[in-house]
Amino acid sequence: MKLPRFFSSTACDMAIDLGTVNTVIHVRDRGIVLNEPSVIAIETRDGIRKVKVVGNEAKLMMGKTPSGIQAIRPLRDGVIADIDVAEQMIKHFMDKALDGHSRFGRRHEVVICVPTGSTMVERRALRDAASNAGAYKVQLIEEPMAAAIGAGLPVTEPRGAMVVDIGGGTTEVAVLSLRGIAYSSSARVGGDRLDDAIASHIRRTHNLMIGEATSERVKCELGAATPPDGEGRRMIVKGRDLVNGRPAEMTISEAEIVDALSEPVGQIKMAVMTALEQTAPELSADIIEEGITLTGGGALLQRLDEALSDTTGLPVTVAEKPLICVAMGAGRALEDRAYDGVLTVS
Repeated sequence: MKLPRFFSSTACDMAIDLGTVNTVIHVRDRGIVLNEPSVIAIETRDGIRKVKVVGNEAKLMMGKTPSGIQAIRPLRDGVIADIDVAEQMIKHFMDKALDGHSRFGRRHEVVICVPTGSTMVERRALRDAASNAGAYKVQLIEEPMAAAIGAGLPVTEPRGAMVVDIGGGTTEVAVLSLRGIAYSSSARVGGDRLDDAIASHIRRTHNLMIGEATSERVKCELGAATPPDGEGRRMIVKGRDLVNGRPAEMTISEAEIVDALSEPVGQIKMAVMTALEQTAPELSADIIEEGITLTGGGALLQRLDEALSDTTGLPVTVAEKPLICVAMGAGRALEDRAYDGVLTVS
């Protein structure tokens, strides 16, 4: 007699893209089921810490919490900064992703994406956090490989493919071929650095202090990698005047935000150029034909593909769904035997 699908130990297997900014979860046979900010709110009462809210609700609290409540991002630069808090966040997200689909079996195989530049200690922390959250088997996949699979690049063939995954904490640049990574580098620059650059610019030039949420909104509305014609678009930002301490607002332009972002964007360009210089000649020939593929939330920065194309002289394309590309690729590696060998347990 064939058992129903929900009795299968594989029914709840999942792939987790545990990002600095967002966590995305892909569940076997169900696809992407969760995409929420990597934020957790902890309430401390009578010396006891407990989870108040996680994800979207916790992000709304950032910068606005009363005493006794902390809104925490437990990951920095793509790796765990606070393992105890990260475990609680992962457990909450896993439970939410399964949402009743695990009533008949709690054994979950989990694939977690890791930056290529992460150390063995950082990888062990990720594996331990997932194990303590309820996973019986934890495998790792490097983020550029997952991003390339999610973007549909031919990583199983003897053909070079280049992917640039720009996340919240890191930018991963890799050349892939035959289920392996021929060259990879990881730069500690990503969406967070872009936000910081905007906040620093506005503080320095306008004496206005703005919060994380405001700088992120400015990045999404005005951020770009190349200058516009003239001043470009404009928007009003609100914050605290550093001269008199009062709430204040002012208008900023796209041109000045492009200028503010020039340094982190330059670091991304440098990482790509370094990768191209280190790539073997035969793989370089393939990249001329295939071009460069951008994934991750940073790929949505306006005109970044044009800027990289001008710098490298190669065609640059943005993946179809850059924000969830890594989780999609990790999920595909979990489900499809064609990608055997890309998952590791170290």
